[in-house]
Amino acid sequence: MTKSQLIECIAEKAPHVHPRRIEAIVNAVFEQMTQALKEGGRIELRGFGCFGLKSRRARVGRNPKTGAPVALPRRLGVLFAAGKELRERINRVQAPPERRAHAPARVPFSSVLGPSELTSHPGAWGGGSVNLTDPEVGRTFQSVGATGRNTG
Repeated sequence: MTKSQLIECIAEKAPHVHPRRIEAIVNAVFEQMTQALKEGGRIELRGFGCFGLKSRRARVGRNPKTGAPVALPRRLGVLFAAGKELRERINRVQAPPERRAHAPARVPFSSVLGPSELTSHPGAWGGGSVNLTDPEVGRTFQSVGATGRNTG
């Protein structure tokens, strides 16, 4: 999500506030967060996460083109640690999307054939795909090569 998308989303939820005013508020929030980090502080947003700084030591690096040593100064990096509530909301199990009836299911070779049959299977390493029919279910499964893409 970009900053402009964030502003548009907030504008949809608060139609009584002018979008220019929302942009000013968002910019003010980001500016305050930047200033707090610049001063060495920590930002804690309950239920969302914490922002903090990590000092990276000065070191000697290498120029990738010439291989010559280059002195890299000490620098600060921004860290973000997601809060418990955010992690739980992201990791909630959602129902998988329903498959269309006419689309064949994609099954990797390893789940159809055992590990010993995988190397002797004609399409196993050649990247081809094979249609397999399960007589019990009456469905055709299209197998997928080692790359995980349907190549047939």
